[in-house]
Amino acid sequence: MREYQNIFTTTQVTTQPGMGIPLPRYDDPRIGTGKMSYWLGKIGNAQIGPVYLGTTGLISLMSFLLAFNIIGLNFWAQVGWDPVQFVRQLFWLSLDPPPASYGLKVLPPLQEGGWFMIAGFFLTVSVLAWWTRSYLRARALGLGMHVPIAFAAAIWLFLVLGFIRPVMMGSWSHAVPYGIFSHLDWTNNFSLLYGNLFYNPFHALSIVFLYGSALLFAMHGATILAVSRYGGEREIEQITDRGTASERAALFWRWTMGFNATMESIHRWAWWFAMLTTLTGGIGILLTGTVVDDWSEWAIKHGVLHESGSNLP
Repeated sequence: MREYQNIFTTTQVTTQPGMGIPLPRYDDPRIGTGKMSYWLGKIGNAQIGPVYLGTTGLISLMSFLLAFNIIGLNFWAQVGWDPVQFVRQLFWLSLDPPPASYGLKVLPPLQEGGWFMIAGFFLTVSVLAWWTRSYLRARALGLGMHVPIAFAAAIWLFLVLGFIRPVMMGSWSHAVPYGIFSHLDWTNNFSLLYGNLFYNPFHALSIVFLYGSALLFAMHGATILAVSRYGGEREIEQITDRGTASERAALFWRWTMGFNATMESIHRWAWWFAMLTTLTGGIGILLTGTVVDDWSEWAIKHGVLHESGSNLP
């Protein structure tokens, strides 16, 4: 049997870039004519462009650059505009939210959280504009809403952390700072302050779906690569006209996992697991401090944790 080329023995076919399906001119301001990249062809499709940006894409890009520069310039100012110290201390630099004394004041003094609020505004505009772009592009191409819905689940967690929960708590000081180690410190302190987030059932569900997503994607990717010698990566064809690749993949899953996963159903599994990671995580964060003040006490009250501090009977 002739074996199909896989990622290690790929044969690149160079041709004219494909422009995709025709769209109405007023809704098709694609930039460029596309070109082929040899190195990108080593890991995927070799074609770059044409690029569609559009109004919402431009708003998103400009807003992100404004937020990125505001955060970066604040970091640089914190080290006295020294580029060497900026690089050395980058992981420790942070743009923090306003102190609790300002409550929900829209724009406190710039050096006391004002820059944080401005950067947060533009970052939120950027994310929401990019979601709008993904929604409009999906509609224009006649796609399902799976990508915008999954993206919205991630935005839900983003908004809970930086907007919804701080508003419910009555102070912007509860928002997550912009920084690397400061972000991690906020997460650690958040868990300590509210009695160990590990006892938050929605946090537990989020971790289950997070690890489950990694496992499912790894299993699926490995299975498709394993049958790529039989053309398994042409999944659409295998869905509608099952060939030896999908049959072997399904048989392998039944032998090793005990159940069948089709070329289509595995993507639904992965979509649900990935989306539920941020959806349940956002619910867990939102309940913390607003409904439940101490998750350890909650766990003891509901029989999850023994009063001695152990979950053993």
